Amino acid sequence: MSARPLIGLSTSQFTDALARGVNGAPRRYAEAVELAGGIPVLLPNLTDVAEDYAGRVDAVLLTGGVDVHPRHYGQTPKRGLGEVDEERDAFELALYQAARTLGKPVLGICRGMQLINVLEGGTLHQHLPDVPDAWVDHAQVARAPGLGHEVHFVRGSFLERAHGAAAFLNSYHHQAVDVVAPTLRATATAADGIVEGVEGEGLIGVQWHPEMLFTRHPHALGTFTAFMDLLRVLS
Repeated sequence: MSARPLIGLSTSQFTDALARGVNGAPRRYAEAVELAGGIPVLLPNLTDVAEDYAGRVDAVLLTGGVDVHPRHYGQTPKRGLGEVDEERDAFELALYQAARTLGKPVLGICRGMQLINVLEGGTLHQHLPDVPDAWVDHAQVARAPGLGHEVHFVRGSFLERAHGAAAFLNSYHHQAVDVVAPTLRATATAADGIVEGVEGEGLIGVQWHPEMLFTRHPHALGTFTAFMDLLRVLS
């Protein structure tokens, strides 16, 4: 690994005003990776080259986006499920499996954490408003870089070393981890018990969006520095 590791960022898909297909990710992801010591590179959703991507980067960052299709965790779509992108699902599944085979670390943010949990054998709540015990506001109205609810961290975890025992972060999601995958452990939770962060061998996932916070709230960069610490431990 080079002094400044190459971090591959997954991308969302959309159609622009000229009806062209576009892959992209909010710039703040790249800025946060660079500030934390990495070199960011965007990875268009080309499933045929997912293995090549994984082989050339030092680590993968699965960015936020639309819902993961429930068929990937053995469920039928329920009322409240949002937009899905099966092409992106297929690409990120291939990218993730290739990265894991090669021993490359993976950071998942929001959708990215949910995908990690699914691909490691866990399940999701398809729509948090339908979960009686989920009383914390997980879909805050305040826009970036506004803070949302408090997150509590498990002592000794990478996330706790980066953020301390607790921190106010943000929350823009209607889905969440339900059953934690057997290869992961929950290392961050909200006051209502909803899982906000997971860790595993070479894996960190967070439910908040640190890339939307760090310019005004520097403590949020800790999510990215935690991942860089993990990368250094594994290199």
